[in-house]
Amino acid sequence: MQKQLVLIGGGHAHMVTLANLAMIIEKGNGVTVIGPSEFHYYSGMGPGMLSGTYRPEEIRFATRHVVEKQGGTFLHGKAATIDPEKKVVTLETGHTVPYDVLSCNAGSHVPKPAIAGELADIFTVKPIERLMEAKRRLVGHFGRHAPHVVIVGGGPSSAEVAGNVWQLATTTGGHMPHITVCAGSAFMSVFPASVRRKISSVLRRRGITIREGVYVKSILHDTVTLDNGETLPADFIFLALGVKPSAIFANSGIATGPDGGLRVNRFLQSIQHPDIFGGGDCIYFQDQPLDKVGVYAVRQNPVLLHNIMARLNGGDLMPFDPGGDYLLIFNLGGRAGVLKKRWLEFSGRPAFIVKDYIDRKFMKEFQAIE
Repeated sequence: MQKQLVLIGGGHAHMVTLANLAMIIEKGNGVTVIGPSEFHYYSGMGPGMLSGTYRPEEIRFATRHVVEKQGGTFLHGKAATIDPEKKVVTLETGHTVPYDVLSCNAGSHVPKPAIAGELADIFTVKPIERLMEAKRRLVGHFGRHAPHVVIVGGGPSSAEVAGNVWQLATTTGGHMPHITVCAGSAFMSVFPASVRRKISSVLRRRGITIREGVYVKSILHDTVTLDNGETLPADFIFLALGVKPSAIFANSGIATGPDGGLRVNRFLQSIQHPDIFGGGDCIYFQDQPLDKVGVYAVRQNPVLLHNIMARLNGGDLMPFDPGGDYLLIFNLGGRAGVLKKRWLEFSGRPAFIVKDYIDRKFMKEFQAIE
């Protein structure tokens, strides 16, 4: 009898599996891919799309097209729960999808604090496709006045968004915004001091204010109140408060890590349910908790494909090795960046050129499947 493979999400960790759907189907399996969008946008190039460095079509992968042209079924929707006993995925619409093997690349989301007032100019940095609307609204502001743009959060996303909002303003010819990063206790606190200094230097030279030692207490549509009682004007707000794994596993009663991600063993396999696998931001790798960075999802690709095939058609599972240190490059807008890999560290245009080359090469490799 034909076995059914279901993939939740078409993100980074499923790219190689998506490229090999025809092979999976040729071996007698059915394939269904569930996704909230017909396209998958590469988050590493999202800030560059915001600034206009990249066009939307340059940073996206045509998930639906790739699935259907290889003989699979694409369902446009969001998975809400998984019943591992009945082996069924239920979508938010109530539609149910049975599976024999399930692989989850359900991604992550930016938690949203309590907000009072109009939400039209308040954006989370994910999902990436929303940055297109953020860009359109920002350009409208630049054409009317010098807006106050507040970025809530002190991590890599806040740094990259701040720099790329600055670039967008410089290239549109409108009024320059007042950009403030509300970084909490410390800006880029998990990174080495040398990296923090380089990034802060680039942003501050552009007139971007970085507020440390204070937290955002509340948000009104045009005002941000800090925990010290100070208020900041805010015509436009980005929320970059870190990411949390999809809640689908906690909502389904499936074992998770402390962050809510699907708890997986060294085979990227649920510790409870051997027919469920996962990769990317939505998992908690119990052998070695991983940073929420795309490099791990990319490294998980061949392991997920191998183990999915082994579970469908028989064979031994392959363990995932997270590997060693990874390359860090931040796109700070204006064709400037900061790069770090072990002892090597530099900033400026060369860092951006390296990131731009790697990102474009990555996208062209997978867009070629289309």
